[in-house]
Amino acid sequence: MLTKTSLTIRLHPNDDVVIARAQLVSGTVLIDENVTVSGLIPPGHKVATRAIAAGAPVKRYNQIIGFARRAVQPGEHVHMHNLAMGDFARDYAFGADAKPTRYVEAPATFQGIVRADGRVATRNYLGILSTVNCSATVAHGIADAFKRGIAGFANVDGVVALTHGSGCGMDVNGESMHVLRRTLGGYARHANFAGVLIVGLGCEANQVSALLGAEHLSEGPLLRTFSIQDTGGTAKTIARGVAMIEEMLPHANAVRREPVPASHLMLGLQCGGSDGYSGITANPALGAAVDLLVRNGGTAILSETPEIYGAEHLLTRRAVSRQVGEKLVERIRWWEDYTARNKGEMNNNPSPGNKAGGLTTILEKSLGAVAKGGTTNLVEVYEYAQPVTAKGFVYMDTPGYDPVSATGQVAGGANMICFTTGRGSAYGCAPAPSLKLATNTALWNRQEEDIDINCGQIVDGTAGVEEMGERFFRLILDTASGAKTKSELHGYGQNEFVPWYLGAVM
Repeated sequence: MLTKTSLTIRLHPNDDVVIARAQLVSGTVLIDENVTVSGLIPPGHKVATRAIAAGAPVKRYNQIIGFARRAVQPGEHVHMHNLAMGDFARDYAFGADAKPTRYVEAPATFQGIVRADGRVATRNYLGILSTVNCSATVAHGIADAFKRGIAGFANVDGVVALTHGSGCGMDVNGESMHVLRRTLGGYARHANFAGVLIVGLGCEANQVSALLGAEHLSEGPLLRTFSIQDTGGTAKTIARGVAMIEEMLPHANAVRREPVPASHLMLGLQCGGSDGYSGITANPALGAAVDLLVRNGGTAILSETPEIYGAEHLLTRRAVSRQVGEKLVERIRWWEDYTARNKGEMNNNPSPGNKAGGLTTILEKSLGAVAKGGTTNLVEVYEYAQPVTAKGFVYMDTPGYDPVSATGQVAGGANMICFTTGRGSAYGCAPAPSLKLATNTALWNRQEEDIDINCGQIVDGTAGVEEMGERFFRLILDTASGAKTKSELHGYGQNEFVPWYLGAVM
C-alpha cells in the first residue's frame, strides 16, 4: 500500500518517470527521488527522475511508453512537448507467463434469475429492438408507454428500446450487416431479457426474416416480430407493440431470485475518460476483482483493441496456447491496416481528456488499460459480438469507443459492465447493469452521484489494490443480486446501444 507522505508514485525501479500525487510547483524537492521539480506538474502527470537523451525510450511500468523528442532533464514535466510515439519490437513470447488457475474451494454466490434453459440473468427486462433506423421512433414509442412504471409487475426491471442508426443503405452480404445481425442476435438471446420484440419498417436491407435466419432465432411468445408497413403506420404499430409487451409481462414477472454460483457472471471491462492514475488505482483494482471472479469460475471480457496497442505482448505472454495469442496479434494487425486505410494512426486514440489527465501516448494508455484484465491466463479471443462461451479471462476485439465496445460485449453475453474513469463518466448499458470506478478521490468528491466506488483511496494511501479489488468483487455480487447502480438510478442505458458500423454507407 502507498504511504501518505510521498509526493510521487514510483511504479517500478527501472522507470524513468514518477507520477505526481498532487500538483507540484517548481522548486519542490522529491526526497525519495533526490530530484528538484522544474516547472508546474499537474496531478497524475509524469516527472523525469533521470536524464533522458533525445530519441531514447522512456519507461513507465518498466515498459516503453514513448521516446524523448529532445533531451529531458531530471525534474522536468514529461508530456506531449517532449515525449513522442514510436514503434519498437515486442516480444510476444506466447504462453510464457501462463500458469494454472487456483480455483476457490467454495465459490461465491449471488442472487440470480435462472431462466428455463438454465441461463442466469442479473436483470429482468423486456426489450424492443429495431432492425433499422426507420423503426427507431416506433420502438421508443412502445417503450415510452411503460415509462411511468409497470403496476403489478414488481419483478420486471423495465421495458427498454434499443435502437441504432443503420440497417439499410448497406451491402446485405457485407461485413457491417453480419456484425449488425450478430449484435442484434446477441441481444435477442440475452439472459437479461425475459422477452424481446423486434420491430422493422418492412423494406429495409436488414429484413426481419433474414435476421432471424442468420442468427437461428425462432419466433414464439417471448420473441415477437412485426413491421410498420405491414401494420399500417406509426400509431397502429405502437399500439400493437404495447399490446405484445403487455402479453409478455405476466411471464416476465413470474421469476424469483435464488442463490447461484459466481461462475454465471460475465463482466465486460471498460475504461473511459482515463487519466494518469487509471493504471495505478481503478484498473489494477478491477483486475484484482477479475482475478477473484476467474478463481470463482466466472468470465471477464477485456476489449478496446486500439487501447491495448503497444501492450498486447503482455497479454500474449498469458495466452493458454500459441493459437490464442496469435488470434490477438491478428486483430492488432487488422487494426493497423484499418487505420492506415482510413488515413489515421493508432496513436490518435488518447483523447484531449486523457492527455489533460496525464496520459501522453497510446502506449502509456494501453499499459494501464490492460491492468483491468488481472493476471490470469488469456483463454480465448473473440471477434466483435461473437457469443462468449469460454470461462475465465477472454478478449473481444472492439473499437475503443466505449458505447460501441460495451455493445459488443453485451451482445457476446456480458451480464454486467465494469467501467473505470478518471475524468468522469455517466454511462449505462441496458440490459446489463454498469458499475463505475473512480481513479481519484477528487473525481469521487465531484461526481459521486454517477460513480459506484472510489479507487482513489489507493493513491491516497488509505487502501491497497488487493483490498479495493476484494471490496469491488463484493459490490459486483451485490449488483448481480439486484442492487441498483448509479447509472440505473439515473435511467441510463437505452441511448448507449451502438453497434459497430464498419462498411460504406450506400
